[in-house]
Amino acid sequence: MELKTYQRETLAILRRFLRDARIRGPKAAYEAITQEPEQAKRLRGYGGSYTPLLGDEELPYVCLRLPTGGGKTVLAAHSIAAAAEDYIGQEYPVVLWLVPSTTIRKQTAEALQNPRHPYRKALAQHFGEPVRVFDMADFRRLAKHDLGQHLCVFVGTIQNLRVKSTDGRKVYAHDENLEKFFTGVDRRTPGLEPLGEEVAKKVGGDPADIRYSFANLMHLHRPLMIVDEAHKAVTGLSREMQSRVNPAAVIEFTATPHKKSNILHAVSALELKNEQMIKLPVRLGEQQTWEAAVTAAIAKRAELAEEAERDREGYIRPIVLFQAQDKGQDVTVDVLKQHLIDVHGIDESSIAIATGEQRELDGIDLFDPDADPLIEFVITKEALKEGWDCSFAYVFCSVANIKSSTDAEQLLGRVLRMPYAKRRKSPKLNKAYAHLVSKSFAEAATALRDRLVEMGFEETEAEANIEADPQFGSDDTDGLWAPQRRPRPTARIEVAANEEALERARAASSDRLTVTKSDAGKAEVVVTGFVSDEQLERVAAELPEEAANRVREKVASYHAEYALSASPAERGASFVAPALMAHVQGDLFPADTERFTEYFDWSLKDASVQLGKDEFDVSVTEDGFEIDLDGNHLTLRPTDQSDQLLLDIDVEGWSEAGLVALLARQIRAIDIPDSEKVEWLSSVVRYLVGARNIPLAALMRCRFILARKLDERIDALRQAAKQNAYQACLFGPDADVAVSFENGFRFFEGMFDGVPTYRGTKYTFAKHFLGPDRVPRFDGKGDDGADGDEFKAAQLIDATDEIEYWVRNVAGHPNAFRLPVAHGGNWTYPDFVAKLKDDRILVVEYKGAHLVDQSLAKRAIGQLWQRASDGRGVYVLAEKSVAGMDVREQIKLAISTKT
Repeated sequence: MELKTYQRETLAILRRFLRDARIRGPKAAYEAITQEPEQAKRLRGYGGSYTPLLGDEELPYVCLRLPTGGGKTVLAAHSIAAAAEDYIGQEYPVVLWLVPSTTIRKQTAEALQNPRHPYRKALAQHFGEPVRVFDMADFRRLAKHDLGQHLCVFVGTIQNLRVKSTDGRKVYAHDENLEKFFTGVDRRTPGLEPLGEEVAKKVGGDPADIRYSFANLMHLHRPLMIVDEAHKAVTGLSREMQSRVNPAAVIEFTATPHKKSNILHAVSALELKNEQMIKLPVRLGEQQTWEAAVTAAIAKRAELAEEAERDREGYIRPIVLFQAQDKGQDVTVDVLKQHLIDVHGIDESSIAIATGEQRELDGIDLFDPDADPLIEFVITKEALKEGWDCSFAYVFCSVANIKSSTDAEQLLGRVLRMPYAKRRKSPKLNKAYAHLVSKSFAEAATALRDRLVEMGFEETEAEANIEADPQFGSDDTDGLWAPQRRPRPTARIEVAANEEALERARAASSDRLTVTKSDAGKAEVVVTGFVSDEQLERVAAELPEEAANRVREKVASYHAEYALSASPAERGASFVAPALMAHVQGDLFPADTERFTEYFDWSLKDASVQLGKDEFDVSVTEDGFEIDLDGNHLTLRPTDQSDQLLLDIDVEGWSEAGLVALLARQIRAIDIPDSEKVEWLSSVVRYLVGARNIPLAALMRCRFILARKLDERIDALRQAAKQNAYQACLFGPDADVAVSFENGFRFFEGMFDGVPTYRGTKYTFAKHFLGPDRVPRFDGKGDDGADGDEFKAAQLIDATDEIEYWVRNVAGHPNAFRLPVAHGGNWTYPDFVAKLKDDRILVVEYKGAHLVDQSLAKRAIGQLWQRASDGRGVYVLAEKSVAGMDVREQIKLAISTKT
């Protein structure tokens, strides 16, 4: 299973932290990373100073924050290899994997044990077949040879570690079956729990002797602690429990971190949406009665089912997830089920109840198109929050008060996952739907926003991803959303047509032109926003002539009435910023640094195999080994568990070839042939053992540090090759570049939907292409960026006469305009893109004075794009002030200059 971009970036940040923590300590490593400008911007106040877990300064403890649906568990599986290689320094570490509940514990253990499951595949990708997974309650199945020769993962809950519970007593109890694991261990080893008087009497031992307990076994082998969606487990971990388990490192994965968690990296909901992991936005319909909410949810499911029938990109059966009230209240599970059957005529076989007492989903494959029965409605209270996952769930309907519900966010998360992690052609199938009982849209939206925040969304992200359902939602413009989200005006057109015609028209409808029934039961066509001729005629063609003409007339009147207040995008306008193209060896394609590299061979054959003393050195001391890595000193001692050697292998059995094989496993370079990599590593090892006279035993002991250094050298060679290819293809004497509007970046309505927006009230942008209420947030001091220089630059752009309209470009977004660079993520995303009144395209990169020197590469590629555009494009690297000119004056100068 290939990781998404945000998952790879998360792992890369984790590896950086672990590498630095091993040399500089967790505090210095954490603060260095989280205080970097880009990372601080991403963390938005979460990072900063490091808080040791229960005062242990040497124990790395960090939290990775991903919203619900972000694949936290598969990322956790990949993080084990990162910790093993970059911090713990073991081939096969011991892992203690904590989850929030017994249900999740069983499901996670089963998934990690299943060779076909993505979680297990993630482990196998790094560790191969030597993987052993245990439910913590079954630790007796562990064999002595497993330790050191297999990755051993123990899945448990925090309750497993509490002495007051039955599981806890088992974990800490003396167990003669574990004696074999303590062979050769000093019976008075400090830190290990002794037998004590009471146990010693029962087993006939000395009270000061160590217990043969699972907890002592963990303490001895210092497990990596993975905490999957269980932040309460870490913050609830007592000092006593921590000292008993003695973890080597703690890595937490959660959507809602505790304030004291050390948030190392945070992923936004927008990143999940861009990677097609989740359905967004959430279309919200609010009703004043629970019966109306249920009716709306059923209607929405029927509409989506029709849409899914027309969609040929994989089978989808939309499902409604109902949240009933608890026993003793009005709308219990049984009441709701009977209502579905009696009032709506729903077949009982298509309804499943999933609660603690009724588990009607057990054994049913909801993804199977031939399943019997075919489930379309699921009723629950809270049981689904643990481990249930079906991306066919599209509609969440709560008859309870989600504002006070502690389970609603977990249930809502069930309808956010995107089927097959792939965006569909139909926009309706890319959204989630919520139907709530409330008195107004603002009330329902506020409650829904709070639930999304609990799921790991930023507040502004949550608000940006809630939209009113034009069919069932309210036109209420009061309250939270009114100042920030200007609702589209709605027109309702009553039409006369039979059911058959209405059904055909409904099938041909779009988000902007829907066919429904009014509260009085009369047929209506609802217009929300500007409708294209194609959209209009698809619906009109299915209606009787008189009704069709009425719809055409009313739509034209609607367009005329709201044309002046609508943004260019809302009126159906679009424009294209041309893409930079390059001819390489006879091929013409959009300029892409990674693709350039494919046309130029690079290899390790000519790479230096010499590592100088200033880069890598090992000194044998009385206590062990001292490693000098680029001027940083690290000591490894034989008693240090982080330096545990492979068991059953004598020093006499070590060889240079064996070390090369271990290094080759650590250095995963898919762009280098294995034979070439092994040959180069063999030469490096021969040099270190021969010319440098470093003992082979010392290299074996510090092989993880050596692998890190060699991996960095290979990466430096790779980056140099990338830079050379980039330079040759774009700036070399034989470079042949052009621009293409056909392959360019189209700007259109909805292109940045879900992106947090500027929420200031001091200034209303007049020329933003998407509208004044849909300006993506600026970088700046405040959440809305209104205090920053970038916001002020936008004001000046907005006031430039020559500009027809402009867009705040969103870095990293798949719809955003970008140009290639040879460093970082291979792309630069200019801050603003505009269409000039003379039809030229203006691209503006704004940089503060302290960043201008870092923007030379961006300036070079921008100017190349401008030259290749043959006068159709203008690029400006703007500063706050240049020779007394502000941003607007710099732009005016650039667009008036002939190129």
